Amino acid sequence: MLRHLLKLIWKRKSRNMMLSLEILLAFLIVFGIAAFATRNYQLYQMPTGFAWRDQWSVSIRAAQDIPNDAAMYDTLKRSLLDLPEVEKVAFTSFGPYEMSRWTSKYSLPDGSQKLVIDGLAVTDDFFAAMQMTPAEGRWFSSADDAADAAPVVINRRLADKLFPGKSAVGQIYISADSKDKEKPQQRYRVSAVVEHFRPHGEYMDPRDFMLPRFIPGVGKDPAMTIMLKLKPGTPRSFESKLNTRLKQLHSEWSYVIVPLSEGRKSMLTTQMIPLMILSVIAAFLLVMVAFGLFGVLWQNTTQRIPEIGLRRALGADAGSIYRQIIAEQLLLSSGAIVVALVLLVQLPLTGVFGDSLNWTVFLASAALSAGVIYLLSLLCSLYPGWRAARLSPTQALHYE
Repeated sequence: MLRHLLKLIWKRKSRNMMLSLEILLAFLIVFGIAAFATRNYQLYQMPTGFAWRDQWSVSIRAAQDIPNDAAMYDTLKRSLLDLPEVEKVAFTSFGPYEMSRWTSKYSLPDGSQKLVIDGLAVTDDFFAAMQMTPAEGRWFSSADDAADAAPVVINRRLADKLFPGKSAVGQIYISADSKDKEKPQQRYRVSAVVEHFRPHGEYMDPRDFMLPRFIPGVGKDPAMTIMLKLKPGTPRSFESKLNTRLKQLHSEWSYVIVPLSEGRKSMLTTQMIPLMILSVIAAFLLVMVAFGLFGVLWQNTTQRIPEIGLRRALGADAGSIYRQIIAEQLLLSSGAIVVALVLLVQLPLTGVFGDSLNWTVFLASAALSAGVIYLLSLLCSLYPGWRAARLSPTQALHYE
């Protein structure tokens, strides 16, 4: 039966070519959307590396540059800790769930392993405020004040790249972004390693990440974000009380207070917009493809009335005709899917999209796309198949 169907398809190859191309295009569209959605689901399952339920961020807005003054930060911290709702206070360059990014180049002391690394400067209390846990080593603290290299916390991804096959704790790497060759390069010593750290949230692709130590009063750049760990169950109305306390300390500044739970929700919504837009476009294109498939199958069935009538005259029942039309369409779909997969499999093999299209994503997307195309082909062939099954030998004799 299969051999017979393949012969019939081959004899009508010129007619089936456009139909196969249409199915191929539909498969590629569905695959792209499925890969994007599958990768997002995969990212959502990964830990972000920090807590967000009882954490709030306070971004400082000032008309003039804020100095990096140790006394100012100490006053802010002490005053905020006096509030009964506040358990921990830390300072950082920018908070989680913000569309901010800071990158620079680093390498090993011998100049090898040059990498572009994301960074976020944080104070000693940041890790306790965000309820983070080290996988190796210890958090930096005042014990590192006299260290010969700046202490830093890095994620596992970066540790495996810089120091493959050995523990990263205690290892040294340097800044490689300075254009001044005479200027001594900043040295960093790994204090701890965390498994994950993705400040942009659940849909952020894993990146090489480092958390260098920010010391109030050291350096020119200030930390413009306050991170707070609040007592569980603190109501949203605490924002007014917090803003009043901050205004008492620095009335000339303005503050943007955001619970991380709300920042997370907003970030997730923003990151889902591209998928929603692509899904709408894909749905529209699939509807157009479905109309095209239905029209072509209807026309093919009409043109094959003599052939179908002859089969009925030779004893074929309606069920056999019905199954033949559907099976032919599924075989055409299979051929188009195989061609598409031969083209698409080059993407994970070459690694052109990196981790965004790993083998797990590829296989899941291919299976989902094939299922959608087979379902679409089946639905489009049901009525033409039913119409063909109703033909009688007398209709074939009267066909012109």
